[in-house]
Amino acid sequence: MALRPIVRALVVPVLGLSLSGLASHPAVAEGEAPTSHKVVNISQATSAELARLPRVGVKLADRIVAHRKEHGPFRRIEDLMEVKGVGEKFFSTLKPYLSVSGPTTLTEKVSSKGSRGASSKTKKSGTSAPKKVKA
Repeated sequence: MALRPIVRALVVPVLGLSLSGLASHPAVAEGEAPTSHKVVNISQATSAELARLPRVGVKLADRIVAHRKEHGPFRRIEDLMEVKGVGEKFFSTLKPYLSVSGPTTLTEKVSSKGSRGASSKTKKSGTSAPKKVKA
């Protein structure tokens, strides 16, 4: 049908993809998804490396390392929920950054902005009210 080339011509530029470039990518050519995001191997990471995860502080990172020393390396990333302080909801925010194999590639702290505190809708924009000064 004549419509197919037109749809392909419109869809590919909108998505920012090039069919020839996509097919030549080694990971895609082998049937794997390209891994562009950074991860932390929870079975080997140090406390400092674990603290780079969003909303993970030094105390929780230390608990993860202590759990790993006591129970052995994590077999699945879901096993992280056995650590006190990591529930299902919190785990779902960490999941994109977790791995149990390969090297830790996350090198900087991941921002957790927007996950706690006042949202941008509740904050006033522009000038703020002047602060009262005691005389």
